Amino acid sequence: MPNDDGAGADVPGPRSGLRVGPRDAGAGRQHAAEQAAPAQVRTFAGTALAAVYSVGEGDELELAGSAGGPVARYGLPTGYALTGRSAVAEAYQRGWPLWLGSAELASYGDSGPGTLPPGMSLGVLPLGADGRRLGCLVVVDDTADGFGDDRRGFLELYADQVAARLQAGGGPGGRSDGHPQDRPGRPPEEPRSRGPAMSSGAQSALDHLDVGSFTLALSTGRIDADERLLTLVGIAPDAFDGQVATLLAHTVPDDVPALMSVVEPGQMASGSRELEFRVRRPTGEQRWLRLRCRVLADAAGRPERVLGVVADAAHLRPRADEVSRVQWLSAVLANAMTVRDVSRAVVAALREPLGADRMALAEIEADRMVVTVLDPPDPRAWPESWRSEWRGEWPDAPTRVLPTLETVLREGRTSLWAAGTDLEPGLAGVGPGGLAVLPLPAQGRVVGVCLVGWDREHAFSPEERSLLTATAGLAGQALMRAHAYDAKHELATMLQRSLLPRSLPTLPGGVAVARYLPAMTGLEVGGDWYDVIPLTDGRAALVIGDVQGHSAGAATIMGQMRTAIRAYAVEGHPPDVVLSHANRLLVGMETDLFATCCYAELDMEEGVAWIVRAGHLQPLLRHPDGTTEEVAAEGGPPLGVLAEADFPLTSVELAPGAVVAMMTDGLVESASLHLEEGTRRVLDVLAATDPSDVGRVADALLGGPGRRDDDVALLILRYDGMKVRPIRVGWTAWRLPDAVMHARRFTARTLRAWDVTQDADVVLLIVSELVTNALVHTHGAVRLDLTRAGDRLRIAVSDASPRAPAKPVIVDWEATGGRGILLVEAMSAAWGSVPVSGGKQVWSEVVVPPGEPGSGEPEQRPGSRTE
Repeated sequence: MPNDDGAGADVPGPRSGLRVGPRDAGAGRQHAAEQAAPAQVRTFAGTALAAVYSVGEGDELELAGSAGGPVARYGLPTGYALTGRSAVAEAYQRGWPLWLGSAELASYGDSGPGTLPPGMSLGVLPLGADGRRLGCLVVVDDTADGFGDDRRGFLELYADQVAARLQAGGGPGGRSDGHPQDRPGRPPEEPRSRGPAMSSGAQSALDHLDVGSFTLALSTGRIDADERLLTLVGIAPDAFDGQVATLLAHTVPDDVPALMSVVEPGQMASGSRELEFRVRRPTGEQRWLRLRCRVLADAAGRPERVLGVVADAAHLRPRADEVSRVQWLSAVLANAMTVRDVSRAVVAALREPLGADRMALAEIEADRMVVTVLDPPDPRAWPESWRSEWRGEWPDAPTRVLPTLETVLREGRTSLWAAGTDLEPGLAGVGPGGLAVLPLPAQGRVVGVCLVGWDREHAFSPEERSLLTATAGLAGQALMRAHAYDAKHELATMLQRSLLPRSLPTLPGGVAVARYLPAMTGLEVGGDWYDVIPLTDGRAALVIGDVQGHSAGAATIMGQMRTAIRAYAVEGHPPDVVLSHANRLLVGMETDLFATCCYAELDMEEGVAWIVRAGHLQPLLRHPDGTTEEVAAEGGPPLGVLAEADFPLTSVELAPGAVVAMMTDGLVESASLHLEEGTRRVLDVLAATDPSDVGRVADALLGGPGRRDDDVALLILRYDGMKVRPIRVGWTAWRLPDAVMHARRFTARTLRAWDVTQDADVVLLIVSELVTNALVHTHGAVRLDLTRAGDRLRIAVSDASPRAPAKPVIVDWEATGGRGILLVEAMSAAWGSVPVSGGKQVWSEVVVPPGEPGSGEPEQRPGSRTE
């Protein structure tokens, strides 16, 4: 293409297809508008020439670039005086297009018939954005009739795209707030050698002007698209069939509805429309495009055709990876439940793409900055003033020690400081090469702050500003939501745990562990519970249950059920009776809630478990050889459904080394996990984990941290068997005058058989007192049981009265009785009273020398019974 004034050698222009002449021709200054003039206009609108004139250094519009031929060929000058009488100056001053045929041009002296070839038409379109004027787009047509409606519509859309490109490049109306960091590509001290229209930063931003056009017939749905548009979308020209669906197939699904409002008949009224959308190219690349379109109506006013131009909008949007990062951050923050989760997500989203050396995120509580995460976490990487406040996991300091930060938080605006800015040491040390401070807003106030610092000199690009601003808004809302969640979840968890056992008892012949994890969705307390209940004679009960729902009511029922079941179990009822009583109790509460429960009573001496279920999951059993199975225990309905429900018993033999696992459904079932699949996974983990550490087994069954839809309660027992099994004998005392004497003789024979001689007198005295109290103060049968287990000898006397023995408040030392319980208490290592079925049992334990008891059996007398 020859140069614009017809003199000198052609100089190739940027990739937009423009060419500019020598510097002394007036078009040699390569404003960004040189790249903005569309070389494709000849194809799109049938014009012979298009030229861009931008505001120069003086009161003049200077030629910045052209396409279609040299402007001198058509009699156009290289500049227009803004005060002169010309169509270009008039259109610029008035701010609306001028469309002039050869007859209308006669009134303009500097571009009239004397200079413009005969039979030509001229169009002048002002270029402006955000109320600022950038210049004019001038087009020349080689017909005398002027421009038709379709061509005018295309050219006006084209002018909008050129203006948007100029604005994005940093010219008048572009994005700049006076900071030199906003103009990458030119040092801050470089003087502006060009007119006010462009900077070199804008010039580099306009090197790739891509614009395509199309016409859509609304009645038929046929679309005529030029080759440039197809290239932008990623469709081979020979593969395009003229169907709208073909173009939509390349659009990102989220943006299809917006495009459908343009291309579907009847969806768009007459007028213009502008939107941005994304396409997915065959290479997988995601590209932002900007669409400007105009609807033309028929004679009756009905929409008939859509004229549109599509431009590459990469300069108007962050890069695809930045958009994806904001979208990823939004998704992660939506699932972040705690303040720590939010903080880590923000650090992961910003530090790497920004190349930052330090990041800190803190909540603002009153006048204090409560740090929630620092990256890197090493205190040596942070200023000395931060380290002096490092009293816990993270520093915690008042904002008044950082006055600049306090001012930023008060104003609530993102602040960016370049290297060398005079800041207090507490901030300057965070980012000596550049510092970004992002107040995190939520509900009209600042709830937190994010600091991003660089060690080397850093310049903030517009894309980084956009990313930081988007992140601040997302993080502020997420931080406030997470803070409220943390507080309420802590309260709910504290209430839940107060209703559960603080610790589990030590069991003879086995080890029990429990785990409880609250749900991570919702804030209400749940109804899951567990318990381990020591019983008499080397037995223990394992209980796990789940009350329907998550509410304070569910937690209340849970506490009542746990207490009731424990009470029934301690009374000595068998497992089926325990659940029957608990079921009738819940039915009588007249609540709408029900509960599932699994109760297992284990004989730790014999290795037998009696299991009863009320609508609950089957227990899982790991055999000593590593094989696992679900225990096929019969079951009844949930508690609280039927008052007279039956709960059948199932007996299971346990070998030493066996592991019993009982759980609630939150462990094995969720919205994304079927019950059978979850149970199979738990069985696999149970089989693969070494049972020598039952705590590690429990942790393995719970798995790693993850999102839980329901509470999880887990109770595990490893049965080891007793190395030294207790021996027991019993005596039923008849109500005869010499009953106490016979009880003492029975006890003495038993102690001789067990080789217990050192404390025999103490044991005999305790037996005398307990048996005497039972015979004197109760009615019915009285039974004496002696148990030797290791270094403990247990004396237990059972009677038919539910009343516990009471110690005298006032002791009359001259009285002949009333001091029996005081003597028992003084001589026993431990003593107590427990309810049993139909009465009570008073027991005492005495420490005896360890050793293997003899094998002799105590003598039986007529009228007594030994067990």
